[in-house]
Amino acid sequence: MDDATSEIYSMFLVEEEGTASSFRGLGETIAAKGLFSSLYTDRGSHYFFTPKAGEKVDKTRLTQVGRALAEISIEHIPSYSPEGRGRMERVFGTLQNRLPPVLRLKQITTLEAANRFLAESYMAEHNARFAVAAAEEGSAFVPFAGDLKEVLCIREQRVVSNDNCVRYDGRILQIPEQRHRRHFVKATVTVHAYPDSTLAIFHGPRLLARYTAEGNLIGEETRLAA
Repeated sequence: MDDATSEIYSMFLVEEEGTASSFRGLGETIAAKGLFSSLYTDRGSHYFFTPKAGEKVDKTRLTQVGRALAEISIEHIPSYSPEGRGRMERVFGTLQNRLPPVLRLKQITTLEAANRFLAESYMAEHNARFAVAAAEEGSAFVPFAGDLKEVLCIREQRVVSNDNCVRYDGRILQIPEQRHRRHFVKATVTVHAYPDSTLAIFHGPRLLARYTAEGNLIGEETRLAA
């Protein structure tokens, strides 16, 4: 949401809020408008580590969301009271009062149908009715240069096993033979887990392979043909 205009750039429903949904919202907003200077959120565990319930967050231990925000230089500000979120709380109130009756009226009963409706119709209608013109011309957003997909993802390190595979979240990811190196046994690699459930393995800056949500190699036929 643009703080100057109260305009919404990303809106969708999920079963449960978490890291993946946060990355999706950030990705859609940055793709639409560019980078912004700060993000003000609650202290949910996917946003911050809180050593002791009710006390201040530990800004030295970053979550996946915190790491991504730091990487693209967006300040992450924790809220210590619901009232502190001010304008966003008012937007939530408006949505909670208006959206459920609209979905019932249109007989929308599934998550997929609801998200299509939000993207194709409701968001534009909401912005047309509730957006407030900025007091000054111009935008505080700045263009993003880089591969946003590789920033807004979960990153976890793994050590390659003797069969040249990586175990990740119940899946076995086979690393294909590379032109510059036959195997990566005992090497430390980084698994990237994306909001769409696909995966990738990197060795340093080098992409080794991409995988489906089930752990199957993407583009294996193309690689073998080459």
